[in-house]
Amino acid sequence: MASLPEKDQQILAAHAGLVHAVVRTCHNRDLMPQLDQLLKLSEDNGWTRLVAVIRRILGGQRDTAVLLGLDEEDRTIAEAILRGLQNPETLPDLNAAVDPNHAAPGLASMIAASRQGNVEALKALADMAIQMRQAGGDMARLASALSQMEQGENDVEKLARGMSPAGLKLVEMIVEELRKRG
Repeated sequence: MASLPEKDQQILAAHAGLVHAVVRTCHNRDLMPQLDQLLKLSEDNGWTRLVAVIRRILGGQRDTAVLLGLDEEDRTIAEAILRGLQNPETLPDLNAAVDPNHAAPGLASMIAASRQGNVEALKALADMAIQMRQAGGDMARLASALSQMEQGENDVEKLARGMSPAGLKLVEMIVEELRKRG
């Protein structure tokens, strides 16, 4: 992942669990029921284009035409799946930390928008939470913290309970960004 632009690296760090799940399922069809559940939840949360592309990849389509019509984030995820199928060494690191300096402002923006009733932001946060829970560890804890922040919680100690120092730093930065926004 080191040769990818930093924004793409951050997208893949956040969605590494999904990328790995799709690649594993392409190689082992017995995993399809679990992936189907994840894809259904993603679809319900508005990621219909990405899910449609993933289903095409699962069906055997491996050319870049499958990427047509995707937005930047979806395209980055789908490209990572295609690369991972060709060369598993290119798969994003499941344990990579999301850079808090880049992630915090975007996450705070989404949380602030969802607090104001923005349906798209709510859907995006819900979808991210699904993916984060799949990744486990700090990402799963962060999914819970994002939900609590969306409900107005701002106690960093409570939000970051059980997280590594990197997870704590990210939560601190998100809460600080939210405070700046009022």
